[in-house]
Amino acid sequence: MTTFVRACALSELEEGTPMRVELDGTPVSLVHTEGEVFAIFDICSHANVSLSEGEVEDCQIECWLHGSSFDLRTGKPSGLPATRPVPVYPVKIEGGSVLVDVSASLTQES
Repeated sequence: MTTFVRACALSELEEGTPMRVELDGTPVSLVHTEGEVFAIFDICSHANVSLSEGEVEDCQIECWLHGSSFDLRTGKPSGLPATRPVPVYPVKIEGGSVLVDVSASLTQES
């Protein structure tokens, strides 16, 4: 069962700039890039650092502290020091609002 909640207005998201929101007690980084909106858990799996403070490039978000990057589609890290993925969540756009379901992670452990 999916439970989408409103995260923000689509117009609040700047292209390529992460925005932190808290949904049902879960910190989430929203990113509008490459024509899509992505929702990824906002805490790096390597260090307790907010990913929304990092840079976005090529559908990756980089942790500003140690440089690990995570794929916005899968949550998988692309290099060290992070070795564990972070959760990514389903997103849908309705009536100009960004809706996210933090109860349903799309991330698969490998």
